[in-house]
Amino acid sequence: MSTRRAALPPLRDRIRPGVRVLFVGINPGVRSALTGHHFAGFSNRFWKLLYDARLVPEPITYADDDRLPEWGYGITNVIARPTPGIDTLRPEEYVAGCARLRRKIQRHHPAVVALVGVTVFRALFPNRRGRRASARVTLGLQKEQIAGARVFVLPNPSGRNANFTYQEMRRAFRALARLVDRRLQPARTAAPTV
Repeated sequence: MSTRRAALPPLRDRIRPGVRVLFVGINPGVRSALTGHHFAGFSNRFWKLLYDARLVPEPITYADDDRLPEWGYGITNVIARPTPGIDTLRPEEYVAGCARLRRKIQRHHPAVVALVGVTVFRALFPNRRGRRASARVTLGLQKEQIAGARVFVLPNPSGRNANFTYQEMRRAFRALARLVDRRLQPARTAAPTV
């Protein structure tokens, strides 16, 4: 590993109280770490999809990720360490990252956790429904929950993702927008007041 990559800072989460949807990536790429903004890769379509799906009211880019809380959204990653790809992420990083993510969800209480890529779902639910690592994960709302939040799987919007066309990605993001439009209520029981 190069010294430059080892020194890359982790990305700061963009989460505030009142978050309705928390977007969760697997880990930041090198360009995201260098810019200090989520989904900053040149070929990443995350920001375009947010607008095309009407999740945000105006076109925005990675430089606007601080604005996500204005619309009730937050963004984080399972693993904070930036890498050029996911092949160098270690199993213990996934375990620790999943535990940290659950704590963030418990603290912020989003109604929906939108996993950006099926890899994120597999990391969080490795043995659910008898899945093998290669088993297909469907996009959309899942049966699983995380700390009382509904789980929604989106396609990975990276330009490296050849599994989905842009139209398929847009449909999945639009399905999330419809779910948000229905003003989801958290799927958890209220904590007793003391």
